Amino acid sequence: MHPPLQAGWIDLPHRRLSLGDFALESGDVIGDFSVSYVMHGQLDAARSNAVLALSAISSTHHRLDFLIGAGRALDPRQYAIIAVDAIGNGLTTSPSTSAPQPGLKFPRFTIRDMVASQCALLDHLGIGRLQAVIGASMGGMQALQWGVSHPQRMVRIVAMTPMAKTAPWAAAVNEASRRAVMADPDWAGGGTRGWAAWVPLMQLLSGRTPRQLDAAFASGAAARDWITARTDWWAAQGFAPIDWVWQSHAYDAHDVGTTAGFAGDTVLALGSIRAQTLVLAPPLDLYNPAEAARWAASHIPAARFAEIPSDWGHQSASAADPQADAWLNAEIDAFLKSGHRPESDVAT
Repeated sequence: MHPPLQAGWIDLPHRRLSLGDFALESGDVIGDFSVSYVMHGQLDAARSNAVLALSAISSTHHRLDFLIGAGRALDPRQYAIIAVDAIGNGLTTSPSTSAPQPGLKFPRFTIRDMVASQCALLDHLGIGRLQAVIGASMGGMQALQWGVSHPQRMVRIVAMTPMAKTAPWAAAVNEASRRAVMADPDWAGGGTRGWAAWVPLMQLLSGRTPRQLDAAFASGAAARDWITARTDWWAAQGFAPIDWVWQSHAYDAHDVGTTAGFAGDTVLALGSIRAQTLVLAPPLDLYNPAEAARWAASHIPAARFAEIPSDWGHQSASAADPQADAWLNAEIDAFLKSGHRPESDVAT
């Protein structure tokens, strides 16, 4: 089910590609699998102007809408932007939507499985090489995995607030979030009482920073009122708790080093990325540590790290902070239009 349309979202026809039985890297299979996506703009005759926009954990193809539009970094007059839904977000086949494998019967999947489903979609569309792969948070993690799994298939990568290997801190945040969701005895059946504890953890404490919160709320009572209102808002989105749980397990398990051929060596895997890469993170991120983004950039040969000037923490890579929104659009637009960076501008 598509969540209610929000301010700033771009409403376009939804498309779906059926892939039948979809094999996972674990050897399990998702039956009757389909990928959901939308396309902004048109493919050129050579199918050479495509950009793949990736969704974050618990988000949809609308996650990067703040970058899409005339005069923005992803301009549909120039690019064909394929905004794809990740496995487990309720639109692409998920535990909450699968007929043959509903709920707890749904197999565990990985971020590499997400990338494989997107690769199948591009093959179907006849797209060989992408102008860019771009994502934030789990989308940024997918973007780096794209660079490792398919190093010749994109010109550029933009990874916002990513990790190449999930940090113990991020895994601990996810575990706390799962325990919050699973405190509802009916969590696997769609019970939403767990959102009352999940919202303050994921959308406030780990999603922002103390400085931003202190500036946003005049008192603790105001913060509590926001939590109550946001919990009601989140429940109305229709996102299934089991989908969050399954996506968060994929998040925790991620490491580009465990890609076939790298024997668990994350540095070696990052060193195989050939695309020009822009890695972006704020000064402080209480979900995906900014240090993890800097570290990943330092091991990618053609990478540059840029710090997002925002107090919004993990949510800085979104439309939440208008100033960061404008800065990201300008920075990413310049990167996509640039040639190769001089060696002095490559992360070290």
